[in-house]
Amino acid sequence: MNQAIETILNHRSVRNFEDKLLTREQIETIVKSAQAASTSSFIQAYSIIGITDRAKKEKFVEVVGNQPYVAANGHFFVFCADLNRHALLAEMERKDVLPSIESTEKFMVTLIDTALAAQNAAIAAESMGLGICYIGGIRNNLEEVQALLKTPEYVVPLFGMAVGYPAKLNDQKPRLPLEHVYMENEYTQDSELFKEQLEEYNQIISKYYKERTDGKREDTWTAQMAQMLERKSRMYMKDFINKQKLDLR
Repeated sequence: MNQAIETILNHRSVRNFEDKLLTREQIETIVKSAQAASTSSFIQAYSIIGITDRAKKEKFVEVVGNQPYVAANGHFFVFCADLNRHALLAEMERKDVLPSIESTEKFMVTLIDTALAAQNAAIAAESMGLGICYIGGIRNNLEEVQALLKTPEYVVPLFGMAVGYPAKLNDQKPRLPLEHVYMENEYTQDSELFKEQLEEYNQIISKYYKERTDGKREDTWTAQMAQMLERKSRMYMKDFINKQKLDLR
């Protein structure tokens, strides 16, 4: 097993960081690594905003639901789906691209491009001995985030990433069994087999939580997911996306 694979397989979210900022070189290396990710048709439909202003970081703590590590880290990145530059280049080239960039397909491209770039950034950071935590909570209130970041039309902040020197490392959460997520030639539609695999996975997760919390918690994955999905969350999203003139067609 090579070092790159070891870095990937050793991933875990870090929520406790040392009080030490990243250097400019580290930040630029992470961003350049993000830019090296694959991008659909070379569209490069994302932007990355680094938050260095302490007061702004504290505002993000509030937006995401009082998660202190959003401010207490080495650097905080916000990854944005971005088709604004493509609207601008259309003006330069005198082409009508709005039907295309306002389509669901191109919005999906921006999401995929941004996610690929972010994962490259995450692996680069971890390969440097840093820890990371994705922050989806910025979507709790995108209008406030948009105001903080001053993002224009065709730009949607998708998630943050806290990066820094780990002060504490938790054990890895066991992932779903490989046979539950990897299939060959066609989708496996044996529901009973899926349920059996999920029951086995529930036992693994329950044991993980029990050991990590000294018996205070031993919930299963299926119960956790069902409870989470039962709650309606960020139901404003489609209207917000449409206001940015994305996903209209």
